[in-house]
Amino acid sequence: MSIGSKSDQPPDVVADAQACAPQQTPETHNARFWTLFVGCIGVVYGDIGTSPLYALREALLAAGAAHGGAQRADVIGLLSLILWTLTIIVTLKYVVILLRADNDGEGGTLSLMALAQRALGRPSTPVFLLGVAGASLFFGDSMITPAISVLSAVEGLKLVTPAFDPYVLPITIGIIIGLFLVQKRGTAAVAAFFGPITVVWFILLAIGGLRHIADDMGVLAAINPLYAVDFLLKNGMLGLIALGAVFLAVTGAEALYADLGHFGRKPIQMAWIVLVFPSLALNYLGQGALVLANPAAIENPFFLLYPDWALIPVVVIATLATIIASQAVITGAFSLARQAIQLGLLPRLDVRHTSDEHAGQIFMPQINLMLLIGVLFLVVLFGSSSKLATAYGIAVTGTMVVTACLAFIVVWKRWKWPVWAAALLMTPFLVIDLIFLGANMVKLFEGGYVPLGIGAAFMISMWTWRRGSAILLAKTRRDDIPVLELISMLEKKPPQRVAGTAVFLTGAPETAPTALMHSLKHYKVLHEKNVILTIVNANKPRIGDDGRVQIQEIGDSFMRVAMTFGYMEEPNVPRALALCRKMGWKFDIMSTSFFLSRRTLKAARGGEMPAWQDNLFILLAHNATDASSYFQIPTGRVVEIGTQITV
Repeated sequence: MSIGSKSDQPPDVVADAQACAPQQTPETHNARFWTLFVGCIGVVYGDIGTSPLYALREALLAAGAAHGGAQRADVIGLLSLILWTLTIIVTLKYVVILLRADNDGEGGTLSLMALAQRALGRPSTPVFLLGVAGASLFFGDSMITPAISVLSAVEGLKLVTPAFDPYVLPITIGIIIGLFLVQKRGTAAVAAFFGPITVVWFILLAIGGLRHIADDMGVLAAINPLYAVDFLLKNGMLGLIALGAVFLAVTGAEALYADLGHFGRKPIQMAWIVLVFPSLALNYLGQGALVLANPAAIENPFFLLYPDWALIPVVVIATLATIIASQAVITGAFSLARQAIQLGLLPRLDVRHTSDEHAGQIFMPQINLMLLIGVLFLVVLFGSSSKLATAYGIAVTGTMVVTACLAFIVVWKRWKWPVWAAALLMTPFLVIDLIFLGANMVKLFEGGYVPLGIGAAFMISMWTWRRGSAILLAKTRRDDIPVLELISMLEKKPPQRVAGTAVFLTGAPETAPTALMHSLKHYKVLHEKNVILTIVNANKPRIGDDGRVQIQEIGDSFMRVAMTFGYMEEPNVPRALALCRKMGWKFDIMSTSFFLSRRTLKAARGGEMPAWQDNLFILLAHNATDASSYFQIPTGRVVEIGTQITV
């Protein structure tokens, strides 16, 4: 279902509009803004804030491996690349441009895909595939981020004393298991601490950098972008390899856009400009000056910024910061999975709300278990943050390439820019993203295959679910009877009537639901009132009450009801039914029965999909949550009628 836009211009974010509502006093508005400001520092910038732990170190090691040690020109050139990558990709692409490309206040790859589809005015397979690819790569990122972040922080213990070396891996595994075990409790209880801890972390980054910039003031030359260009031109393939490591400095930038609906555009922009970007820049410059003054510091320039007595507190705060960064990406994976379910890309999965006040705080047990297994596998497989760094960049760069392509469509079709102007705006970003993707592809066989493999697995799963669902729908419709024809037949030869209301859930409101046909066939009775209920998933994040329910009388005892939910909403049939009373449909929930079809799937020989894809679709269907739980229908009012279908 495609719903038209209210405006052709890039709208402000819903959260901003709410924050600035006229009925609020200036004091209330300011308090809300600063709450969002601090909160977004923890959730939005937690990931990118932990990049200084390893980004410059990996870039310097890549350059030093060929030169017998990082040279002065290498240090200045790499620092310049990091600073200007942060400026171009994060500041210009995300903070200035993409934060304005919101889908009714929501951001992220799937939101951008839905917005592009709406802008085109028709379904587009290339756009769909781009969105699925971006979402799949994000799941790969959500496994690598906790692994590399926590591992890199715990490795700081080795600087306190080498005796900690054998315990780095067990401590990391323990922290990760604990992190995933507490997910079921929700983030509501600890969310208030995320922002303040991360604010302290960014202040610590700035202080550490400021302490050492004076070690070699020549490091300030990195502000000149010519040093970045000179490094790339002089180093050829080495420059490309180092560029892959430089990209580690902007991992987490997608969170700026993905969490747009939670915080709004202005708090995210303000936090980046006022605190995050200056702190990152100072820290990277300090690390560079330290390495120029003491080349041996290349082993771990981040932790060596601080005096020996501060190492343990810094390691503790770094570990907390990486846990927060991991929490942010895990929460993002939950939100993305829910969006994918609502858009028909994944089967219905168990979604548990962990907060009475914040609808976005959810827990998904199946996704949580899958992420935990994936993260532990990566930690054990790679064993160190340096080895994991080789696998990190491909997932993020791939997602950024997808975002740039979808953003071009939105700027062209949604914002009504001429195609040449849209291309002029987005092509430079796309070229830069492709260069970084190429630089990271150099590491394909050193670990880069891992995120590609994870992304491919998710993409195949989403494509299989979409395709299998379409085949299943076509098969069930093949022998269906139009509901109007059935009503006409029942009027000519009425069956036995029973008291009450029967609600039949179906995805095809024009045809008689399978549960209704089986009820007539086996029970040979019909309720006094019968409702053909269809749940519609919109390409908008949320639907207002005025557009939630549509009712159509189609006979003396039949009506069609369509309930529309946005992809960020939780389908709640009983709550939506309450709106029906206001529209004239009087019913008693205690005399209402909900009839659902429970399908048993079997693989068909020589079907439309290969055998392996049939079996994958059946496996996904087996893991789906039953419709009564997903739509929150009272279990005591549900009647399930089973059918067997081959796919």
